[in-house]
Amino acid sequence: MKKIILVGKPNCGKSLLFNQLTGLRQKVANFPGVTVELKSGQFKQFEVVDFPGTYSLQTLSRDEEIAISKLHESLLDDDTALMVCVLDATRLERSLVFGLQVQQLAKKHNKAVVFVLNMIDEVQRYGLKIDTDGLQQALGSPVFALSAKALVGLAEFQQALPELADNPQQHIPDISEETTQLNVLQQAKTLGQTYGINVDVMLKKQNRIDNFLLNNVFGGLAFLFIMFFLFQSVFTWANPLMDGVEALVGELAAVVTSFTGEGIVTDFLNDAIFGGVGAFITFVPQIMVLTLIIGLLEDSGYLARAALICHKPLSYFGLSGRSFIPYLSGHACAIPAIMAARTIESPRKRLITMMTIPLMSCSARLPVYALLIAVLIPEDHTVLGIFNLQGVTFFGLYLFGILMALVVSIVMKHALPQQDDKSDMPFILELPTYRLPHWKPLSQRVLNSGKQFIKRAAPVIFVVSVVIWFLGYFPQGGGLQNSWLGTIGHVIEPVFAPLGLDWRYGVAILMSFAAREVFVGALGTMLGIDGADENIGGLAAQIQADGLALGAGIGLLLFYVVALQCVATVAVLRAETGKSRIAWGLFALYGVLAYFIAMTTYQIIG
Repeated sequence: MKKIILVGKPNCGKSLLFNQLTGLRQKVANFPGVTVELKSGQFKQFEVVDFPGTYSLQTLSRDEEIAISKLHESLLDDDTALMVCVLDATRLERSLVFGLQVQQLAKKHNKAVVFVLNMIDEVQRYGLKIDTDGLQQALGSPVFALSAKALVGLAEFQQALPELADNPQQHIPDISEETTQLNVLQQAKTLGQTYGINVDVMLKKQNRIDNFLLNNVFGGLAFLFIMFFLFQSVFTWANPLMDGVEALVGELAAVVTSFTGEGIVTDFLNDAIFGGVGAFITFVPQIMVLTLIIGLLEDSGYLARAALICHKPLSYFGLSGRSFIPYLSGHACAIPAIMAARTIESPRKRLITMMTIPLMSCSARLPVYALLIAVLIPEDHTVLGIFNLQGVTFFGLYLFGILMALVVSIVMKHALPQQDDKSDMPFILELPTYRLPHWKPLSQRVLNSGKQFIKRAAPVIFVVSVVIWFLGYFPQGGGLQNSWLGTIGHVIEPVFAPLGLDWRYGVAILMSFAAREVFVGALGTMLGIDGADENIGGLAAQIQADGLALGAGIGLLLFYVVALQCVATVAVLRAETGKSRIAWGLFALYGVLAYFIAMTTYQIIG
């Protein structure tokens, strides 16, 4: 199958164009370093390959090294028929620097290249115009003006693309390969000024917004408000959805068990399936809401501004402004966040960032937080009569994780061996244009987050729930206390007694060392067995009836903020750092620290 490869600088809308061509559900991001993997899909009879965004063929970061290396490999492939270089129509001169380099590279490998002027709708919105025909004649390669977001000119490009790829010899650039980097910069500037738009006109509105959002005082306050709004929304917006899912699970349980009658099968379905796996599924809406809010920040262009705001304070802790993006990504999942830290040029700052990302409260912690907050904090209580107290508590847990990460960072800053950072690049970050997020890729991303979370966690929770149910159900007649699970639990109970937790919580914690979200399913299964004769609806109500002490509950929350209970994260840390002792040492360090914090909290609050 012939290949069409898509290249372009970050923030040019290349991944959205890839989505429109292939129909695949791919992530679109507004900052470099997110798309570190090649993505492929089919467009008619062709395979389309989406390459990571890069600013130049002269690489500066590991991401760019990977992208350019793969690009050279693809150009040596006889199946590669066409290169599509995506340019940002609103910033033509900057895009052409990379575009002209790509054109030279295509000529060197005897490959065809076409240019796509994306975001043409933004240009038209300001009443401006780009001389597409003149630019095409000057470049000597086909140029298409379109908007992958507004679909302007997209149909014409899709219609022309197969013919271009079927007849690539007609579109091999007729240019000299001897052009120097200085000549590329000069040529890009000339072409941008001759055929492009007056960028200052478009930047006026952006600069007015930036004057506020990047202000030393108001920008910082706006940043804190946006972050508070993010975590308040996760709890407030998701509550009705969670109630709906919980009611649906309850109705489904009633319908299914009505056909099985009383006995071991009904007990298994109620306790292991609907009590364990069902309790976990109830919290999936929160993961989806978190993904939605972060997606809005990414696609609107605010994340790059947030990174700029955070650079100065983060540098005090031995971090970079670029650390903010992996940190925020870590609130979804630590694994891609650790990989996103590759964009940090300083090896030392990159290592500190990777080692502290696990302290960011990832989506796997959401079910645990939501469950325990619902148990400990009354739903109708507010702060200042405005903010929901459960949402404020939720924000406080995330803030605690961030503060812990900063404390650990400053310790590592002084503890790690000093390196010569003179070769580090200065902190430079392109600020993308403010844009309204496109609903289609954003909604697909939200749905995918829920599906991927269920796909990853449900099998583990199912197995754990079944094992716990089996051990807790037999031998029959003695109850949970006298079951095989009870015997095991009482052996480990002295370890968790200083935290104010009995053996059931100890078993649930141990089970969750593979994955944090297992805690909810394991506890739901055990309390389901223990309270089989009670008419209690949700798991939170069961825990409240069981009498969890306030100090023990808060200590347990803080334990889950700090503890590194994710084998997959440990594996990624091992792969990225290349050292097992760092990954497993961090696992042990955070585990001991979490235990000490939980114990101290219980002793103080009681």
